[in-house]
Amino acid sequence: MRHLLTALLLLASALADAREVAFTFDDAPRKASGYFDGPTRAQKLLHELAAHKVGEVAFFANTGQLEGEKLQRLKTYGNAGHIIANHSHTHPNFNGEELQAYIDNVREADRILGDFPTFKKWFRFPYLREGNTQAKRDGMRHFLDEQGYLNAYITLNNYDWYIETLFQQAVAKGIEVDLDKLRRFYLEVMISGIEHYDQMAIQHIGRSPKHVLLMHEMDITAMFVGDLADALRAKGWSIISPEEAYTDDIANYRTPSVLKYNAGRIGEIAFDKGQKTGLWHETLDEDYLRRRFSAEVLR
Repeated sequence: MRHLLTALLLLASALADAREVAFTFDDAPRKASGYFDGPTRAQKLLHELAAHKVGEVAFFANTGQLEGEKLQRLKTYGNAGHIIANHSHTHPNFNGEELQAYIDNVREADRILGDFPTFKKWFRFPYLREGNTQAKRDGMRHFLDEQGYLNAYITLNNYDWYIETLFQQAVAKGIEVDLDKLRRFYLEVMISGIEHYDQMAIQHIGRSPKHVLLMHEMDITAMFVGDLADALRAKGWSIISPEEAYTDDIANYRTPSVLKYNAGRIGEIAFDKGQKTGLWHETLDEDYLRRRFSAEVLR
């Protein structure tokens, strides 16, 4: 009996420590006029996902400029078997929008994306802002429920988009960027943030949940997403599908708080349990990233 109890305790500990993460990409199809053009980015990104055995991922699309090459790029991701989901029509900031205008924006994206075979009724709030008043927050919750939408939250936040900005600025200025240094910097920053939010989850819910990683459809993502997958696996992580990630119990969590700014689902839970600082990791600071980029990549 003692051996059985020990085995059960070890199993429970292993399950609590199991580290799983799904990859998701916002703002697809994002502007591509710097290091890569759009078709090259899409080809590189899909190659890296396949070569590093990352299965199904999700692309959260803005439909406001979905035509020509951008339309074809999003179709390319869908044709590869990846999920296409709703990130609004024009990426509005909910804090500065009236509820009905925001709903209409989401409806327009839904209308356009409904033609994609791999489209799922998942909505990710632009900027992760879910309503800065109770009326707006509850109004969107009601709308999403009524329309059969999942609130496609994230648990692992980062500012990868700002690293991309720094990279593209250097390219535009004709500065030669050492891509190996950039890769090391990107991986260290991303993994540091991932570990931070995983530890926050363990602190507040007692386990490592099925995580959802926020990334963006960008050049640095296309170059390094395979390296990120390998680095995470080397640290004991498993890459799972977004569909699997959203079966976690925290998918049902609804914060009673009204948050003007939202750090993600783990940040919500931590805030509601009394943590008021450290919700944004240091890697979500533009000055911090600029200093490190200058020192570690450009020098």
